[in-house]
Amino acid sequence: MSHWRYIMKLEKVSREYVMPHSVLPASLYTAEQTRALDQTAINSGVPGFKLMQRAGHAAFDRLRHRWPEACSVTVLCGGGNNGGDGFVVAVLAQRLGMQVQLLCIGPEDFSSGLTGEALQAWNWLLEEQVPYQHYAGQPFVGELVIDALLGTGIAGTVRGDFQRAINQLNRTDTPVVALDIPSGLCSDTGAVMGVAVRADMTVTFIGVKRGLLTHQGPEYVGELLFDSLRVSDDVYESVEVAGFITGADDVSHLLPPREETAHKGSCGHVLVVGGDTGMGGAVIMAAQAAGRCGAGLVTVATRTAHLAPLLTRCPEAMAVGVRSGAELDRYIQRADVLVVGPGLGKHAWGEQLLMAALKSEKPLVLDADALNLLGQRGVFGQLKGGNWVVTPHPGEAARLLDCSVADVQADRFAAVVALQSAFGGVALLKGPGSLSFDGDAIHLNPTGNPGMASGGMGDVLSGVIGALIAQGLSSGDAARLGAWLHGAAADRNAEQKGTRGMQATDLLAQLRLLVNGL
Repeated sequence: MSHWRYIMKLEKVSREYVMPHSVLPASLYTAEQTRALDQTAINSGVPGFKLMQRAGHAAFDRLRHRWPEACSVTVLCGGGNNGGDGFVVAVLAQRLGMQVQLLCIGPEDFSSGLTGEALQAWNWLLEEQVPYQHYAGQPFVGELVIDALLGTGIAGTVRGDFQRAINQLNRTDTPVVALDIPSGLCSDTGAVMGVAVRADMTVTFIGVKRGLLTHQGPEYVGELLFDSLRVSDDVYESVEVAGFITGADDVSHLLPPREETAHKGSCGHVLVVGGDTGMGGAVIMAAQAAGRCGAGLVTVATRTAHLAPLLTRCPEAMAVGVRSGAELDRYIQRADVLVVGPGLGKHAWGEQLLMAALKSEKPLVLDADALNLLGQRGVFGQLKGGNWVVTPHPGEAARLLDCSVADVQADRFAAVVALQSAFGGVALLKGPGSLSFDGDAIHLNPTGNPGMASGGMGDVLSGVIGALIAQGLSSGDAARLGAWLHGAAADRNAEQKGTRGMQATDLLAQLRLLVNGL
């Protein structure tokens, strides 16, 4: 193995667990909406081939910036417009003096199936005398590989030579750059269509495809970069969006500096309800998170046996032992928002506390066992108002929707809409690329990493959301910003200490910095 390939192999291993991405625009699009953007730009006077050339230039500039010492490249091209983007990259690479291996996947008479801009790019490639071969399983010899196989137009499971080439590519240690989207990944859902390219970098064009950032997407895109191809604002304003990405700018917008006259009473009172026998740690973590995210007062209602350890770990909180829903009522009246579910359990004690909270008509954050109890009892339809945030992970969502986890994950966007439609309020579907829906707009959270796969993370998130509602945010804004803060805190912790061994309480210090814009 050459020194250059060895360095790139080490770099690939070092990025195994973290998916960095550039600053992305706020809007998300489906494949159909992206095609509408493309066609609208063409109708406005920008030739389609010019857009294709811009895409090729954008990708080539990014890969040269990332791997400036690479002297050779393998370009894998299919017969659609994604392949056309690859032809442009091949021309640019040869013009720069790089060795180009261009492999075409399709019929033996490859060019016969090309149309439109892809055909124009092919003719340009021939004029530039770029050599090409039909793919037949030959080794990829470039120091970089460009994935320009399938793009967003994929329908059904990847098969044949495309499947063979992708499997071969995923077995190599060579860095991979995907054009627009890793081939085999559904741009609308983030589902892998049988097999998909595992890219080190994805450069997406015109619109950020929503499947790049949720479900299996984060595992396959690598570093995600965006280029608008200089499409005008008028074009974007004419096409509907599929959702929005929550970003760091939302923190300063939704959490402005406090007034000089602020006091604990003006910063909101969170009541955390839960902690059945043996599960007292859950309410402690939720209470600590609420305090670190700015709640002026935090009260915890739990089993009496948990009061001493709770006050030892979190002396800032007020702690009360409750035996029934009736005992909980007086504490409910003093609170601005209720966080119900951490360690609540599925027995009579937890059910009594949950029903008392639901009858209060106070803003609610419902998580963990609160969701499990509601799924078992089917009581959502009996409730008034819908002033709550439900925060299920895919397993809990499947129970609430009476379907399988696979059904939820197959289309997370449809699932979060179904959750909100069925239960009202705001639905936050957790997992990679968490999604929230308030009945109006879907928001996607791009932060977070695999280190969050440990116990207690959901309890911390509930406390974060509760604190934001207590400070005056709407339930929708609290859900989407809470998810962003939660994931961003984990990302900062991972940057410092890695992902393995991350604990939920490791996020607390970072959360305080983030809510202050630091």
